[in-house]
Amino acid sequence: MIIEQLYTGCLAQGAYYIESNGEAAIIDPLRETSPYIRKAEKAGAKIKYVFETHFHADFVSGHLDLAKKTGAAIVYGPNANTSYNAYHAKDGETFTLGNVRIKVLHTPGHTPESTTYLLIDEAGKDHAIFTGDTLFIGDVGRPDLAIKGELSERDLAGMLYDSLQTKIIPLADDVIVYPAHGAGSACGKNMSKETTDSLGNQKRFNYALRAKSRNEFIEQVLDGLTTAPAYFAENARLNKEGYESLDRVLKRGSHALSADAFETAVNETGALVLDVRDAVDFAKGFIPNAINIGLNGQFAPWVGALIPDLVQPIALVTPAGLEQETILRLARVGYDHCIGYLNGGFDTWEQSGKEVDTINSISAEAFAAEWQANQTHVVDVRKSSEFTSEHVDGAENLPLDNLNDYLAELSRDQPVYIHCAGGYRSMVANSILKARGFDNVVNVEGGLAAIKKTTVPVVSEQPVGK
Repeated sequence: MIIEQLYTGCLAQGAYYIESNGEAAIIDPLRETSPYIRKAEKAGAKIKYVFETHFHADFVSGHLDLAKKTGAAIVYGPNANTSYNAYHAKDGETFTLGNVRIKVLHTPGHTPESTTYLLIDEAGKDHAIFTGDTLFIGDVGRPDLAIKGELSERDLAGMLYDSLQTKIIPLADDVIVYPAHGAGSACGKNMSKETTDSLGNQKRFNYALRAKSRNEFIEQVLDGLTTAPAYFAENARLNKEGYESLDRVLKRGSHALSADAFETAVNETGALVLDVRDAVDFAKGFIPNAINIGLNGQFAPWVGALIPDLVQPIALVTPAGLEQETILRLARVGYDHCIGYLNGGFDTWEQSGKEVDTINSISAEAFAAEWQANQTHVVDVRKSSEFTSEHVDGAENLPLDNLNDYLAELSRDQPVYIHCAGGYRSMVANSILKARGFDNVVNVEGGLAAIKKTTVPVVSEQPVGK
């Protein structure tokens, strides 16, 4: 028996490859199917099943393409009413995979169809659970992401409590927990950086498994939930109803465009110019009105949070050689309408003599001098929880996720100094504001980490004793 976790850091997502005696199963695959197919072919195994734990909201799963290319059966648990052909298993139903078995444990709560898969080894012993978003390491799935129906988030939280109490906690302590996500995912609020653990450890240390009552659990799980990213509902719909094949999406987006052709295509289609270069390179020069979301950060989640329309045409500016990677990472979260990329990257645009814009970006030391000498308007675009923990004295918190809601609060005449934790999010914010006509924005390089090394006072709003 082979179990392999295929973890994708950008999405904080874990897919799983299970193999036994020439047969393989994939649990919660990403949209690109080639890694799973190559792995099975190398082992001489046939992919028999694609198990889905639920309708994922934070990425488009690869179940449809994988089933089409391999002949594998798509398996969901109860209550998963799909618009395509899939096997809807009953609670307690068992599937044979080589010399092992996989048992369906219906664990509604994160969503009504959420299902955990229990792997039973060759000796008949419970070996591992693949929990999807039912149970994370240090947390459980948030109960407010289900495709809209009659159930409230309190209803789902109560169902999640029942699922954990009746299906998960009774299992042996040495059972291994393999969740769908780790720290950084918006599908929970308190996930560990660890991506696997024993169930016994989780019973001891996971707050959600230690709740003394159903009501206590509900209050704990719902406390502190932030607004779900805008693209989540659309991704869940795509996973439920179906989507275009990834091969077609990649082919459509892989058009190398000259500077003139790029400019014409953007003007004719109204495409968003998305520049995925490093923040430092972007600041030095970019196509006017381009938005910077760097490929070197949590690219896909930020695209989902900041580009509300999944069918928005997108024209790409990428570092050389990363065109296909960028198109793929957009497709992972349902952005399938890339119209092409600037051949040769930004250098091509600059060499053509076309108009170029820049971001005024200053060091933390230069910012400190400005702060001491003037009444500076400082905007911190980190999350509110980060801001509460510590921030520049007098700074205003406008979280990047909702920046567009705060535009009326910002001055178009006076300099606005923008920072985040390390520089990634602040450049995204600067690019958005520039595109909205704010010409006096100033990026603070290195973010709060660099500012803290200067004389600028940093304060905390944490309650006393915390």
